[in-house]
Amino acid sequence: MNQPLIFLEPKKRVLRIIELLQKEHDDPKTALKYSKPLELLVATILSAQCTDKQVNKVTKKLFRKYLSVEDYANADLLELQEDIRSTGFYKSKAKYIKKSAQMIKTRYQKNVPKTIEELVELPGVGRKTANIILQNAFGIIVGIAVDTHVKRLAKKLGLTENQDPNKIETDLMKIVPNKKWMEISNLLILHGREICDARFPKCTKCVLNKICPSALLI
Repeated sequence: MNQPLIFLEPKKRVLRIIELLQKEHDDPKTALKYSKPLELLVATILSAQCTDKQVNKVTKKLFRKYLSVEDYANADLLELQEDIRSTGFYKSKAKYIKKSAQMIKTRYQKNVPKTIEELVELPGVGRKTANIILQNAFGIIVGIAVDTHVKRLAKKLGLTENQDPNKIETDLMKIVPNKKWMEISNLLILHGREICDARFPKCTKCVLNKICPSALLI
């Protein structure tokens, strides 16, 4: 008799979860639109408490106005605030973007740094943002980006008992093969948006409903 999916040990369960989600979501990647590392940095800072769709709407104009590190570093703060107002928390985000650009200009020869240690030193950049930049802009994978969707789904799927994003990242890194670190993050984010809505999860349509403890309680 085959062992029920729900009872598979964590490393086997997470591989099965990835396999099922791969069939459901083609070409998983960040929804943020950018053409260079600096643009991705700005977009990820703006994405805090804001949808990627709205960020892309704002950056479509923003990236035509601010072309370089110097443009952001020398930007009028009040003007930058107005440029990004619709993403929410615009005063803090504008300050983060301007100060990050100033640090990149003075410390890193105008280049977005390529290590997680250096990236998290930039204002408004945590491990999640750093991982997104490294993975998508540079193809460097040293961790797992844990956003609100990854945090929520990892808990629902029984892959972690923690609430802290850094601890969740550590838990996932222990059971997910290194080569799948970027993929699982993108897959869980897509699944969280399209199927496993926080308020109205579509459990009957979910490809994980035989392996998800939460679905089995319905």
